[in-house]
Amino acid sequence: MFLPHTDADREAMLRTIGVEKIADLFKSLPGEHLFPELDLPPGVTEIEALEELQHIADANETTGELISFLGAGAYNHYSPAVVDSILRRGEFYTAYTPYQPEISQGTLQAIFEYQSMIVGLTGMDVSNASHYDGATAVAEAVNMAYHNFRGKRAKIVLSPGLHPHYRETVHTYTVDSDILLEGEHTPLDAGPQALIPLIDENTALVAVQYPDFFGRVHDFSKLIEAAHEAKALVAVHVNPLALGLLKPPGDFGADIVTGEGQSLGIPLSFGGPYLGIFAARNKYVRKMAGRIVGETQDTRGQRGYVLTLSTREQHIRRERATSNICTNQGLVALAAAVYMSLLGKNGLQQLAELNYHKAHYAAEQIASIEGFELAYAEPFFNEFTVRCPKPVAELNAKLLHFDILGGYDLGEAYANAGLEEHMLIAVTEMISREEIDHFVEALTEVTNA
Repeated sequence: MFLPHTDADREAMLRTIGVEKIADLFKSLPGEHLFPELDLPPGVTEIEALEELQHIADANETTGELISFLGAGAYNHYSPAVVDSILRRGEFYTAYTPYQPEISQGTLQAIFEYQSMIVGLTGMDVSNASHYDGATAVAEAVNMAYHNFRGKRAKIVLSPGLHPHYRETVHTYTVDSDILLEGEHTPLDAGPQALIPLIDENTALVAVQYPDFFGRVHDFSKLIEAAHEAKALVAVHVNPLALGLLKPPGDFGADIVTGEGQSLGIPLSFGGPYLGIFAARNKYVRKMAGRIVGETQDTRGQRGYVLTLSTREQHIRRERATSNICTNQGLVALAAAVYMSLLGKNGLQQLAELNYHKAHYAAEQIASIEGFELAYAEPFFNEFTVRCPKPVAELNAKLLHFDILGGYDLGEAYANAGLEEHMLIAVTEMISREEIDHFVEALTEVTNA
């Protein structure tokens, strides 16, 4: 522990405020709660502390030691070293929400560039910066649609192909409100058309995922047409890397686009912090939550950047605010901006192609193993669902002996949907052909054991 103040420093401060000792500062607190005896081990040196922490950390198995085929919303992608190098610059690393533009131009420009790239990637008009993760971005899309209709439309149609954790977050956001959530229990193999009968004049939003949680790429054109005929909004949740190959949602009629930005140069980090992407059409910008940075000119005609549309926010409008985000995840958004600027359009496309082709090679090889088959016929990006001959938990436990982290056990989230023996497998650019072959051999062996 490093203590910057000497005994003399502390005595001088105490004299200045008129007390004799530090304990005097706590006289107003109940005596039985003051300075309790803590059951702490004896003090150790810095070297000993580091050794103990390393010993604890060594119990973790990471993607550095294991070949990971686990995705389900968090993916093992490569992040160039320059991303972390720029993040650790003091002017970015210590910056808070840039309320004062005159001293925050660098941070504001970085956010503006991030927004501009998200707009280009999604095909939308405006982006914020940003939400805490993909789940909160989806929940804020629900809030925004509800407030867009001033509470006069209360139905939200959620696709069963939307990430189950995201749907849980929506339920948390809307508890004790008059919002009605429907669609989650429609058949998984029925496609987006199964949601159309649920859309009516009370529908505020239809929310889907692209590719969906099972890796499938659907054509949402008929669903979006039906939603717009009922004057409802449509939110499309995306894997941003997939947009290197797939048509952006803005091109097929989405009103709101959300996404999980973890794939954009952000490490797995045991679940966070991640990045909630949120973009929309211009006409909904005043209902959007989150920071929005605009480009303008100062009195001398020089380009400048400012936070804009702040009247949406709770520090100005209080309970009438449409944005309750008190700070942006600027550092994580910066990581995504650096990553996207490094790859550029061509690099993003090449990376998407790598993910696509490696996943399809893996799917073809796994489907050739006796007892395994692809669960769905729809096109997929870098993730796909496999029907297994044995419980997924049993297979994954055995795969660890081969230093393989298997796919996601869909029975955990879809136990009542007949997916108890289905595995969701993700393949990224970090996995080589040889490692895919090793996975196939290991699957064959543990299945026949």
